[in-house]
This record gives sequence, structure tokens and C-alpha cells, in this order.
Amino acid sequence: MVAQAPRLGQTGRVPELPEVEALAHHLREHATGRTVSRVDVASLTVLKTVSPSWTALHERTVTGAGRHGKFLDLDCDGLHLVTHLSRAGWLRWADTLAAPPPRPGKGPLALRVHLGPPGEGPGFDLTEAGTQKRLAVYIVEDPATEVPGIARLGPDALAITRDEFADLLKNRSERLKTLLVEQSTLAGVGNAYSDEILHTARLSPYATSGKLKDDAIDELYAAMRQVLTDAVERSVGQSAARLKGEKRSGLRVHGRAGMPCPVCSDTVREVSFATKAFQYCPTCQTGGKPLSDRRMDRLLK
Repeated sequence: MVAQAPRLGQTGRVPELPEVEALAHHLREHATGRTVSRVDVASLTVLKTVSPSWTALHERTVTGAGRHGKFLDLDCDGLHLVTHLSRAGWLRWADTLAAPPPRPGKGPLALRVHLGPPGEGPGFDLTEAGTQKRLAVYIVEDPATEVPGIARLGPDALAITRDEFADLLKNRSERLKTLLVEQSTLAGVGNAYSDEILHTARLSPYATSGKLKDDAIDELYAAMRQVLTDAVERSVGQSAARLKGEKRSGLRVHGRAGMPCPVCSDTVREVSFATKAFQYCPTCQTGGKPLSDRRMDRLLK
């Protein structure tokens, strides 16, 4: 069972809450109870902590796996291997891993975890495609305090209540799109699912967060719960190799610029920035009016 790493520039590929939850579920099912026999580091730059060393994981039993927002957490008897997959990282599970240690700097492999005798037992690789190396691995005793990104996380998007969500929006001046993807405000939602949530709620990405009426807050909260819960249910139980395809198959507007909206058949539009873009439906979300796209506007001048 091997998952292909994503290519940079492809939309809908960055792991978000549902995919990370599915990976955590897979590790709970297949790694819990196994012993870490060896950890191979193919790229030292992936390690964001120095002490404890990765060798401290050796001979520890995997006792669980979980998620903090978009961070994946493998609990090895109290010592945690925490991973943030970022844009181009992925976890590749194998029922049998090769015994020879990988050559540093060769290919996308960053770190390998053997969960049995090397060459005989299962395990997983953490890989990263492309040249922008943002995959991050932390080896810590307390992820909540020792991993800066986790310490800064806001409430989890699937744990927050409707009233807590309304309080979170109150007096905020950010656009909805910006607020939904800001991890220190709300944890777990990224570029793809924020597009899907806003489309489901029939709200403009540029609507001001703090100006939403109660009925719009209800719609947005319900949409967030529906989109993420449905995605988790589709993803959990899938092999790591199938998760990316499962994510793409469930998207209605994200990554579908130029295609018909599945709700109203209007053309899905896109707003582009330097390193990313978002998609939306004018009829469903903005009263039929296309949003300004400065990058495209400059090209058309």
C-alpha cells in the first residue's frame, strides 16, 4: 500500500483535517502495538527538534496515533513523533520496508520508520516532492507545549460548538476565507475545504466575518460540520494511497475553475494569488457578480 506524493501546483492535494484524521486512523489500526525497531533519517532538515534524538524512538511501542489540527501525532509510549505534511509531504505505508538505510538526499524520502525487523516488518515513509522543503517532524514529550504550531492552534473545527463559533466570528474584520484557513483561529481547515464550506453555506469568500447575521452564522457552522464530517467519513478506512483521489472526488468547487457548478451549473470562477488560488460559484455565493482577480485583471489590461 503506497501513496503517491503530490506534485506542486496541484489543487486539492494539501492534507487537511479529514485526510490527517484518516492517516491517524490508519496508524491506530496498523501501527499500534508494534515496536519501532529503527528510524532512518534521509534529510536532517526535516527534523525541527534536536533533543530527544530520533534514536530515542528505537524499541518503543506505538501506543496510539492522533491529530492536532493538521498535525499528525504518533505516540510511542510517551514520546511523540509529530509531523506536519505541509504542501507536498505525504505518508507512504508499506507492509514491508527495505532493510538498507536510504541514501541521504536521494529522492523525496525524508524519514523512514520501521515497525518491525528491517526488511521483514511494516512501516512508513515520510516523503516530500518538489524543492520547497516544508515537511516538518518533531520528536517531543508534550506536543501541546513543545511544538510551536500546535501551541498556537485555535479550537478544532470539528470540536467547536455553534456558540463558540459565533463568539469566534464576533468583531472580526477578516474576510471569511482568511479566517477559516487561519490555524491560530480555527484548526484543521485549509484552502480546499474552506472553498467547499463557503460554497455549501452560499457565502462569499470576501464577506466580513464579524458582520454575519445569526442565520448566516448558522449556515456557515452547519456547512463546516457537514463538509468536514462527510469528508472524514469518506476518508477514514481508505488506504493512504487512495486518500488524495478520495479528496478530489468529493470537491464541488475547489480545483474546478471553468467547470459547471454542480448546484446551479454556473461556471466556477477563480481568484489567484502568488502561490495559491481559491474557487467559488458566483451564482451560489456572490449574487452572480464575479469577484475581482487582480492577477487576471492585470493580464487583461
